[in-house]
Amino acid sequence: MRTQGIAAFLLTAVAAFCCAQSRAQAALLMEEPYGFFGAMNPTGHDAIYFQRICADTPTHLRRCQAGEQGAVIARYQGISGYDWIAIPLIPYLYSVEDASEVPEHVNRESVDRLRDRYHEAHLLRLGENLSPGNLLHGGWTQLIGVAYERRTYAFRFDTTQAQDDALIDRLNNSPNHSQFNLLFSNCADFARLILDFYFHGSFHRSFFPDAGMTTPKQIAWKLVRYGHKHPEAEVAVFEIPQIPGYRRLSHSNKGIDESFVTTVYAIPITIANPYLAGGLLADYIFRGHHHIIPRDHQVLGPENLAALTGLPGSPENPIIADVDTIAPVSVSPTVIQVTTEDELPGPQTGPATQ
Repeated sequence: MRTQGIAAFLLTAVAAFCCAQSRAQAALLMEEPYGFFGAMNPTGHDAIYFQRICADTPTHLRRCQAGEQGAVIARYQGISGYDWIAIPLIPYLYSVEDASEVPEHVNRESVDRLRDRYHEAHLLRLGENLSPGNLLHGGWTQLIGVAYERRTYAFRFDTTQAQDDALIDRLNNSPNHSQFNLLFSNCADFARLILDFYFHGSFHRSFFPDAGMTTPKQIAWKLVRYGHKHPEAEVAVFEIPQIPGYRRLSHSNKGIDESFVTTVYAIPITIANPYLAGGLLADYIFRGHHHIIPRDHQVLGPENLAALTGLPGSPENPIIADVDTIAPVSVSPTVIQVTTEDELPGPQTGPATQ
């Protein structure tokens, strides 16, 4: 009997260990709009980070190995005709390969230098003539150093090994050709399709709000709302601040209705068609006015991304140790009691909206 008891205990322990190992986490990254295009189109950008999925190349995925911190996958415009690109987390945020190298403060020259160095080391396979982008169209510079341009909110959720492996297989074995469409196949649509792949039937296109278009704020709101009904997803919200430097601070994400109602766009729309203006206002008030960031969310600096990666924190960078703007807040993450109609592509396309 004693032997049987020990055997049962060991089996239970092994099962618990295997169950724990089979689960990982991912995060919807809602990035704020910035710059000229961000003023014209204040919706921002969506990407998704995966703890267990790594970038073998920017266009080929694999399971992460021990110590690797996962990758960010998103739909972009202007990347040699590719629909989606995968970049390791630290370079995606900071253009460096080790969090200890993240500078305290940046200017345009230092950001360009960090980006050029990473581009030459890892992105040439996307094409030697790949454009860096401009005011209106994105280029390879949007793939790295995101935190130098804008603030990001991460909506973390749990995934399983089977889900992650299925996504790797799906993306690796489907055409990765751009079919760019700003209105109906953009970066938020790509995030919506991936979330629907993980939580089947829960993330679909809606006519209200945003007049049938998908925006980053709308997808984040849907994930939060889903989490209220499905606490097993264990969604938590984190902020990844913008590194201070040559750009002004980014500003909050807006939906389509909110963009029209709360900006100067409202004036010409009201003059041209007061009924349309009234409809947009009503849609904003009743369906598009979402508060999705809790007050006590945790702030993650480059030395403290363990809440996303599930790995121990990186060695502290003495350069950034005393910078309040990127130091982690000493509070527990806010766990929202929250865990996909289109089929996840062999991706279609869309823009990296700013």
